[in-house]
Amino acid sequence: MKKIVLTVIAVVTLFSCQSDNSETPDFAATTVAKRACASDDVLKSKMAADPNLAARMNQIEDFTQKALLTGRIVNGKIQIPVIVNVLYRTTAENISTAQIQSQIDILNEDFNAQNADFNSVPALFSGVKANVGISFVLEAIYRKATTKTSWGTADAMKSTTTGGINPTSPTSKMNLWVCTIGGGILGYAQFPGGASATDGVAIDSKYIGDTGTAVYPYNLGRTATHEVGHWMNLRHIWGDANCGSDLVSDTPTHNTSNYGVPAYPHYSTCSGNQVEMTMNYMDYTDDRGMYMFSNGQKSRMAAIFLSGGSRAGFRL
Repeated sequence: MKKIVLTVIAVVTLFSCQSDNSETPDFAATTVAKRACASDDVLKSKMAADPNLAARMNQIEDFTQKALLTGRIVNGKIQIPVIVNVLYRTTAENISTAQIQSQIDILNEDFNAQNADFNSVPALFSGVKANVGISFVLEAIYRKATTKTSWGTADAMKSTTTGGINPTSPTSKMNLWVCTIGGGILGYAQFPGGASATDGVAIDSKYIGDTGTAVYPYNLGRTATHEVGHWMNLRHIWGDANCGSDLVSDTPTHNTSNYGVPAYPHYSTCSGNQVEMTMNYMDYTDDRGMYMFSNGQKSRMAAIFLSGGSRAGFRL
């Protein structure tokens, strides 16, 4: 497993990447063969538009690392109220309450080690597989008809001024927008530190829950599990760079993203030739190929809910 040594320079460098793409086009709707999460691209675009975002994220990272070093993690149950905002043009896009509830149920299973495939974690990783211990409750569903064929990743779905739905109490409730994103994007999330007006998670209506419009191989609700992981400050397991760091000490160093359902063991060619944790929710495998968080990821997520943490408003 990799060791993490963070310096001020390293943290600033990590969160100071710039992107020339400050706008996202109106994508055409499509069904994709490979998982595509736009969270990192959206983050880079937001950093280009907001010079202070990097500083806020650096502060969150510093707080997180100190919390991990001192063992200050949340005691007791964290329950996340979820507001679901459905934007639809067609009947299929106006997904049912049952499909939405199936996604909430899946989040509860995945974040509490109650998913049936949790027992499939290989012996090599059994010592670090985690029960995150965070639960979710569906508080409200808001629906809005629209003429838009796709929404892209520039947060248009999150504002009434651009035809979307404004978030509800984003400092104490997780907003989930369900719509056609397009461009091959299954979903994206805003990392801690971003603006409250755009905080939350967006999932394409074809990849939500495990019933109704959910399309194979992303029909088990794991897109939302992955994106909520980002919303709780988790990085992609390969660190969005070849042999990059996800800032978690007990996950192996991955070459890059993995797709489909890789045969186990799948070896990295990075230093140490470690077996990659392809079944981690923060990889890019098919829904049936991802079924665990690690203890290090659990601690990283827990840190943001501490008093003084970026999502402390969610504590009971």
